[in-house]
Amino acid sequence: MRARSIKLLLTVLMLGMHAPVPAATIPAPGYIQRQTMKDFIDEMVRKHDFSSVDLVALFSKVRPRPEIIRAMNNPAEAKPWHQYRRIFLTESRIRGGLEFWRKHAATLTRAERVYGVPPEYIVAIIGVETRYGRYTGRYPVIEALTTLAFDYPKRSRFFRRELEQYLLLTREEKIDPLSLKGSYAGAMGGPQFIASSYRRYAVDFDNDGRRDLLGNYADMIGSVANYFRTHGWRRDAPVTVRANITGTRFRSLLTMGIRPHTSIWRLRRYGVIPRTPLPADAVAALIELKTANGHEYWLGLNNFYVITRYNHSPLYAMAVHQLAREIARRYRQQARQ
Repeated sequence: MRARSIKLLLTVLMLGMHAPVPAATIPAPGYIQRQTMKDFIDEMVRKHDFSSVDLVALFSKVRPRPEIIRAMNNPAEAKPWHQYRRIFLTESRIRGGLEFWRKHAATLTRAERVYGVPPEYIVAIIGVETRYGRYTGRYPVIEALTTLAFDYPKRSRFFRRELEQYLLLTREEKIDPLSLKGSYAGAMGGPQFIASSYRRYAVDFDNDGRRDLLGNYADMIGSVANYFRTHGWRRDAPVTVRANITGTRFRSLLTMGIRPHTSIWRLRRYGVIPRTPLPADAVAALIELKTANGHEYWLGLNNFYVITRYNHSPLYAMAVHQLAREIARRYRQQARQ
């Protein structure tokens, strides 16, 4: 019996040696041994005169982040409007916007004068993105961008370009590329600019010699306003209005995208009537939002489309718009008291 027991024990142990190790216990491999990473480093050396030794040392410290892939595949914008709206149209976010506006009123007024963007839309963007600069992200930006550049095939080309832009940005601004944290998509600072937007649209709005979107609220405000103006924001123009719908012809308009494409007079032929009067030659896109009890319809005008250049979702643009309107209503109400 004893001999048989020992033999059985040895058999079990041998089988255990060949059993697969649970995935959770296998350390995630780094990027530095991958050919795609070697090619990327070679490109950065050739195009931008980076040091190969420095980049190898940098990316040796970067590890894949599978949770970033999961987050990319489950964005908040996949929710229906009535659920998405509740994330951003909250009492605490409205009060935070009022406080932010009061604290930075002079800077917001100057940004409107320079760029033509009303304060409430600048405030709402920063409020939606980071609760007015308080929550700027928990993922190391370089790990987010590297993960998406090399482990997220459907958008790898875009994020590889953003990784390139990030390395250029941190070199220009003299920032340790390992030090910055941001969103799961690699966006940074109070207004959550991706690296290419940071390099292209960030401004030194307080003239201190730096474009700082990480801790300088003047630069955040000026940069959001500059982003909007550069993308075509029209001073004093409407953003969006509710629409009434009749018949079924309007359905074809919903396949035409969110860039304004059809004049108001022509929309009437599709059974789409704005609730607020608009010039007959104004151009709009029809936006359908799912509510708890059906749908509501809006006409997205040029300035609505400009907001979607920040985030391409019409839900995002509508949340920014409605938050901006409510903050502005209360701010002006308090000013009259």
